[in-house]
Formats: sequence, structure tokens, C-alpha cells
Amino acid sequence: MSAPSQSPSAHAQTHPHRHASLPQQVQFGRTFRRWHVRGVWLRIDMRVLPMCLALLVIAVIIFVAALASGDYPLSVAQVWQALTSQAEEFTRTVVIEWRMPRALAACVFGAALGASGAVFQSLTRNPLASPDILGFSAGAYTGALIVIIVLHGTYLDVAAGAFVGGIATAGLVYILAFRGGVQGFRLIISGIAVSAMLSSLNTWLTLTANLDTALIAAVWGAGSLNGMTWLQTGAGAVLVVALLAITLGFTRPLKQLELGDDAAQALGVRVEPIRLTLMLLSVALIAVVTAAAGPISFVAFAAPQIARRITRSPGVSVAASACMGAVLLSASDYVALHALPAMLPVGTVTVVLGGGYLIWLLVVEARKRG
Repeated sequence: MSAPSQSPSAHAQTHPHRHASLPQQVQFGRTFRRWHVRGVWLRIDMRVLPMCLALLVIAVIIFVAALASGDYPLSVAQVWQALTSQAEEFTRTVVIEWRMPRALAACVFGAALGASGAVFQSLTRNPLASPDILGFSAGAYTGALIVIIVLHGTYLDVAAGAFVGGIATAGLVYILAFRGGVQGFRLIISGIAVSAMLSSLNTWLTLTANLDTALIAAVWGAGSLNGMTWLQTGAGAVLVVALLAITLGFTRPLKQLELGDDAAQALGVRVEPIRLTLMLLSVALIAVVTAAAGPISFVAFAAPQIARRITRSPGVSVAASACMGAVLLSASDYVALHALPAMLPVGTVTVVLGGGYLIWLLVVEARKRG
């Protein structure tokens, strides 16, 4: 005679150990929300979102301060009237034609640098990796220098040269680092080697040029937003927004790549195509900035790590890094333009700030290991 069957609840009480291995939803102290917007699902980290909004508010404050400050000082009310076409013609010219292209470029280009640095630091899983160190900024600078010194091209020619130079450098570094796949350490070493060679080439090109052209190239090579026009800012902003939107669409596979190639492949990620696509997007962001303003150092290096510490995230966030990059470059440009006895290229200020940040980072890491 067979034993009577048990109900599921009785079975669970009798054999609790059999249900302990069932998969359960685990929260790691982070809350995510999903929104469906025009056929696209957006997955947003609710810890990162408030920090991004706070950084955007700070960027807007600096933006308004940049529009109001200068030899012709304005109040916030006058700036608002100029933006809404309620001010007199001269005030509108000062705000919209003279100051706004530069202030907007600082925000947009800073976001591009921050996002680019976040991608490379995620791919290499190394906080010291950035387009500056990996040689992509130097490659874009080389392409622009060739157009300026050798071909004597226009602004659009320089932009194209910077883009081609950055992409070509990325391809070379990728080929040198590829050994059945690309590992972060090989990518960094290859990038440092290529960067050193390109820096020597850039110096040689500058020394062999005539004096006027060399001076133009040297000032541009320091990274400057001086003389920004709506042509440069508008074209750059459109490209940066498009590239950022595409890059943010790869946030999920980028996070999966941080787990390692084997784990990412087990989750269905096409590792090398995704990695190459992300590298090209990041290099394109750097090339757009370099074409318009020259190589601006250390923003791509510092912004992701500062954003990671503010948001207390286990890894870098592309969105938070972009917001932090906008704040850093906007603040640096304001300091370069208004807070020093003489106006300096913004790249000079970012180098000083980035150097201080690097020293601080090394001290913190030394204390952790000590």
C-alpha cells in the first residue's frame, strides 16, 4: 500500500533544505527602476540618479556664472532677459554670441571626456587608464597637427584630421594589445608606448613648422576654449550628444565586461565586438573634443573616479562620469578665464588639478596597502 502524498506546504516543512537552493532575488543595497520611453526600456540606478541631478545643477550654476562674468558684468536677471530675447541688442550679443558658445562647449566637452574615461577604465578595470594615458588623445593631436602644419587645412579639415588620427591610434593600440583577446594590462602598456612615440612625433612636427604656424599649434595643443564659435560648439555638441546616447545604450554589456571575458561571454555578450565598439565610441568622443579645443588632459582620467567615490558605486558609471566631467571642465574654464591674473588655456588648469588628484590618489592607495 503506497504512502499518502504530501501537500507542497507539508513537503516544504518536512524538507526545508531542498528549497534553500532555489534562486531568490537578492538586493545588494542598490535600487533600480525601469522606465519604458518610446519603445526603449531605461534601467536607472536610483543611487546614481540623485548624484547626477546634483552635478547637473552645479554645472548649470557654473554655466550661468560664466554667462554673467567678464569685463561687462551682468546680473542673473540680465542673463535671463538676454536668453529670452528681452534684453537690449548689445547685452544679447555679449551673452549669446560671445560667452555662451564657450560656456556650453565647456559643459558638453567635459561630459564627453568624462564618459570616454569611464568607458576605458571599465574596459581595463584600472583606475589609471584614460584616453590621455592610452595615447588616443596624442593620436588625435597628431592628426590635427598634420593638417595644421603640413596641409594648412581649415577648421573642418582639422576636425577630420583629429578624428582620423584618434581612430588610427586606437586601431594600432588594439592590434598591438590583441593576443586572442584584449586584456587591460596589455592595452595600457601598448597605449603608453604608442603615446610616447606620438608625443615625439608631435614635438618634431612643431619644431619643423614655421614660427607662426608653430605658435598656433602650440596654443591649440595646450587645450583651449578661447575663441569658440557657434560653428565649433554646435557641431561638437550634436556629435557628442549622439555619441553619448549610443554609449549609454551599451551600459549593460559594459558592466558585464567588468566581470571578466569568460563571465561576460557566459552571459551572452559578444566580447570582442562589444569591446571594439565601445573603444571606437570612446575614441570618437575624444576626437570630437580634440578637434574643437585641442587635447584637454586629466578630465577623462579624474572624472570617473571622483564620480565613483561620490556615488559610492562598486564601478564607474558612464552617466555620473559625464556629469562630473561637465562640472570639472566648466569649473576649470571659469578659473582659467576669471580667477587668475592672466587668462590661461583651460588645459593648463586641468593639468594642475589632475596632477593634484593623481598625487592624492597615490597617497590614498598607499595608505590602504600600508
